[in-house]
Amino acid sequence: MTATTAPLTSTYSALDAWIDQHFDEEVRFMQALVRVPTDTPPGNNAPHAERTAELLRDFGYEAEKHAVPSGEVLAYGMESITNLIVRRKFGTEGKGPTIALNAHGDVVPPGEGWTHDPYGAEIVDGKMYGRATAVSKSDFASFTFALRALEAVAKPTHGAVELHFTYDEEFGGELGPGWLLKNNLTKPDLMIAAGFSYEVVTAHNGCLQMEITVHGKMAHAAVPHTGVDALQGAVHILNALYAQNQEYLKVTSNVAGIKHPYLNVGRIEGGTNTNVVPGKVTFKLDRRMIPEENPVEVEANIRRVIEQAAAERAGISVDIRRLLLANAMTPLAGNKPLVDAIQKHAQELLGEPVPALGTPLYTDVRLYVERGIPGVIYGAGPRTVLESHAKRADERLDLEDLRRATKVIARTLKDLLA
Repeated sequence: MTATTAPLTSTYSALDAWIDQHFDEEVRFMQALVRVPTDTPPGNNAPHAERTAELLRDFGYEAEKHAVPSGEVLAYGMESITNLIVRRKFGTEGKGPTIALNAHGDVVPPGEGWTHDPYGAEIVDGKMYGRATAVSKSDFASFTFALRALEAVAKPTHGAVELHFTYDEEFGGELGPGWLLKNNLTKPDLMIAAGFSYEVVTAHNGCLQMEITVHGKMAHAAVPHTGVDALQGAVHILNALYAQNQEYLKVTSNVAGIKHPYLNVGRIEGGTNTNVVPGKVTFKLDRRMIPEENPVEVEANIRRVIEQAAAERAGISVDIRRLLLANAMTPLAGNKPLVDAIQKHAQELLGEPVPALGTPLYTDVRLYVERGIPGVIYGAGPRTVLESHAKRADERLDLEDLRRATKVIARTLKDLLA
């Protein structure tokens, strides 16, 4: 071992030891965050931000509270958003990189089928159960305690770390990180966003979400010929849309971890009663776009398929409304120091190689990357979304993954601020 590597190895060991010594405290911090619901919808997330700021204050961290104006939030379909920034600056102002660590507190509602209280943060056999244990209140904890370990042990002399705890990932991020960036409240040099422990994500899919309203004409079910069945029109349109999935199988991505585009219809509603020919049906679709696709062309094609199918049914008309257009995340050249450091430390702590690849998910990391800020996705979690039960019943996190991810992040920050 050389003289230069010996102090580094000693510092890594000291960071690990600090995290081990404070791990029970980290778990309690995460439990407190999970126990404050942030179901989105309805999206009343300001109370969780207040609780988070209160807990951070106990560590000597004063969180800036950036409340998004209520008019913007309500128009967006949510109830309240307060985004948080914690800034920790080391040494001379302006010297060294600013590294942002971003995790989101908003979550989808629990749904049915739970065998544990979705907001109980119960620990069974080394796993914590609850909504957002894996995605991504766990990384409120990993990022906070990695920063605490860094300050306690490594004592950086330049650069800065910012914690960005935001509340609009489920709706697309525009009023979370997007709002902070648009209002020039932050401009980091590098960023790491909440993720899982066994891969470094450098690219992800884009997402187009649309609401389609199919109009017909209501009529009594006893004389259906006097109306135009909007549901039958919707079924014809849906069949045309689903047929596109077969075409998408022929389009493959060159990004490891991402396969092909696909389309899903996740919600449908309409009609007034069982004895009435439905005059209106509305459905919402989600079209995932691989990084190589052009979002403008994708949306134009979807609209064309819908309009052509509607035109094939007499008396049917459609209204098409875009709900979300999230661009794909593509790697920036400047993310290499992040990838290299995370891979090095994750392999050492996990005992296996950690690949850098893409994911079919979409995240609000793209909003940083679109502004030229190199970023990756890495944090506390298992090997797959399926294993985590994210967005399903009994979401859970293996606490050893939390411990290891915290160490990886702390070591990475040490490297980047060295």
